Amino acid sequence: MSTTNSATHLPDDPPTDPSADPAADADARSLRRMQFGWYINDWANAAFSATVLTVFLGPYLTTVAKDAADAAGNVHPLGLTIRAGSFFPYTVSFSVLLSVAVMLLTGTVADRTGRHKELMCGFAYVGSLATMGMFFLGGDRYLLGGGLLVVANIAYAVSVALSYAYLPGLASPDERDKVSSKGWAYGYAGGGLLLIANLALFQGHDAFGLDSGTAVRICLASAGLWWALFTIVPMLRLPSRAGVAPTATAAPTAPAETTATAPGKPGKPGKPATGSLRELGRTLRRMREHPLTLLYLAAFLCYNDGIQTVVSQASLYGSEELGMEQTSLVTAVLLVQVVAIGGALLLGRIAHRYGAKRTILGSLVGWVVTLALGYFMPAHQPAWFYALACMIGLVLGGSQALSRSLFSHLIPPGREAEYFSFYKVSDRGTSWMGPLVFGLAYQLTGSYRSAIISLLVFFVIGFAVLLKVPVRRAIEAVGNPVPERL
Repeated sequence: MSTTNSATHLPDDPPTDPSADPAADADARSLRRMQFGWYINDWANAAFSATVLTVFLGPYLTTVAKDAADAAGNVHPLGLTIRAGSFFPYTVSFSVLLSVAVMLLTGTVADRTGRHKELMCGFAYVGSLATMGMFFLGGDRYLLGGGLLVVANIAYAVSVALSYAYLPGLASPDERDKVSSKGWAYGYAGGGLLLIANLALFQGHDAFGLDSGTAVRICLASAGLWWALFTIVPMLRLPSRAGVAPTATAAPTAPAETTATAPGKPGKPGKPATGSLRELGRTLRRMREHPLTLLYLAAFLCYNDGIQTVVSQASLYGSEELGMEQTSLVTAVLLVQVVAIGGALLLGRIAHRYGAKRTILGSLVGWVVTLALGYFMPAHQPAWFYALACMIGLVLGGSQALSRSLFSHLIPPGREAEYFSFYKVSDRGTSWMGPLVFGLAYQLTGSYRSAIISLLVFFVIGFAVLLKVPVRRAIEAVGNPVPERL
């Protein structure tokens, strides 16, 4: 069986004895091989999310910006005047706004050409190189840090969006929550393992003859190296084209040579960019034909923007408002990574029993409680900060994994990369509304407590919108098989 087409020829009901059907046995082995490659892709890129966005870069880049600030505490990138403490969240928000256009165009190119893996891995290596370049961030080079962050975050967003497009071809509808949750668990395990090494390096930097700034820069660069090395596994194990797993009730998927173009309008060989721009326009128009999918997407973009802002700004909040040392910050994030592994698997099991939508709604209630406790948390109390980290980890992985798998049911077959490009606008460090609100709140009040509590609005609105989404009807509307539990 060819590697390229294995994702689109999965057996619906394998025999009890796989050896009785060699073809089915080969399909099962090929599927497990691809699933492992997909899990390791999460293992690889989670290093950027955990080490760079969540732990080290926020506090370090803020310190660099403060070193470059004027007497009033302001920096002036591109002629703008902003507080040095707002530079990092503003840069994250700016990078996401730029990544939107890149993700949408790249997703369309991927679906049109079938080169999902090549594009996914190509952007992964651009991001990893930019991350390794953060080793040279020092002194007052806050603009260098901002530029590398923009490049790395855009590349990260595009690469992960393309990886999400593989999910429908890696699991049947009833198994998708399990596979998605396992992918997130791999991601948190990989990110956590690198954090353990980085924590050891940072705590023992004196023994290695390093100052704290150099240790941080080595930690940042290590995330890029980790990302690059482990991306080799999905390069070897995933097919070029992300496929759709067929079932007895699934809508037929167009052949590989025609799925990327609109009916009756074949693409022009040798001009993928021009054709993909036209196809992107058609995608935007066609999405209006699935208003329930858009309603779910709106809910997700809202509440997950809040989630990602909490994650990406937690270290900044801990260091600047709660007075936590760098060691305490790394330990707390490591706790998040470890607890999130169990949280993702636990919420996956709960979803199998009660349905993904109900489980996600319950996790959002947990986020509101966690955010409120964070607002009232006393400063200089690491034990309380660690407890908050455990609460975040418990709901973090599961809420994101289930959101991803639930959205995969709402995508018309053959348009996975395009739709997941919209989805990836707010996922794993690529939110933009939340960091913008967070930065503005601090800009106006000078208080990170005001900034953190301002994020409540994202969870409340996201909960309310998700509550109104008729998920079963939305899945039927795009022609996909409906899982047993929703």
